Amino acid sequence: MELTHQLSGPLKQLRLSGMLETLVARTRQAVDGKWSYEEFLARLVEDEVERRAQKQLVQRLRRANVQTSKTLEGFDFSFNPGINRQQILALASGEYIRQKRNVLICGPAGVGKSHLAQALGHEACRQGYPVVYVNTHKLVQHLHSGRADGSQERRLESYLRPAVLILDDFGLRALSAQGAEDLYDVICERYEQGSIVLTSNRAPTEWPELFGNPLLASAGLDRLAHHAETVVMTGRSYRAAGRRGSGEPLPSADQNEAANEG
Repeated sequence: MELTHQLSGPLKQLRLSGMLETLVARTRQAVDGKWSYEEFLARLVEDEVERRAQKQLVQRLRRANVQTSKTLEGFDFSFNPGINRQQILALASGEYIRQKRNVLICGPAGVGKSHLAQALGHEACRQGYPVVYVNTHKLVQHLHSGRADGSQERRLESYLRPAVLILDDFGLRALSAQGAEDLYDVICERYEQGSIVLTSNRAPTEWPELFGNPLLASAGLDRLAHHAETVVMTGRSYRAAGRRGSGEPLPSADQNEAANEG
């Protein structure tokens, strides 16, 4: 304890206070294991590196706005065996991020699209990439309201900066003319500059009609789909299965579509 007290001030001054958390335990291990001074120092440095890495991961996840419970470890592949597990694990490696390609996740409500998208975001954060997760309708609203106070460019930049932008529930609500233009700007500016992970209850063939403007739709969707990897998810709804197990009535198709999590 005396050693910890002596080192507390200097380590904090050097911003190495994390070493204090394991100093006592490592000292005991060093004595019991007859470690050399070099090995003892190496273990303390490793502890500090790990502590900082975990702190940075927590910060990236908080900025990303992904739910920490939505991970690949927590995704039940056995519930819908038709989901291509190998494809998902390959995406988790982050190669699509390094190649600045997009991922398009399509399927009916409740099959786990939002969970999977956030899980890919979680994996990206683990690999050190900045991520932003946002509902597509909220992104459009955020950009639109920025026109009123002159912050639209700054808000747009916040969606262009991260290596991975997750757009959830694309097509759940109709786009206004201005909303279509704002979404096009995001897609266009990120083209070959950063990855988009997009989820949608609608089939890609239905996407052009969401923009209203055929030229805008063609230009935007061409960039979105270029070199993109498509993940098609089919099967039962997690939420419907949960309600069935609880004895509650199953939601209607309209209620399922209105649910926020794909």
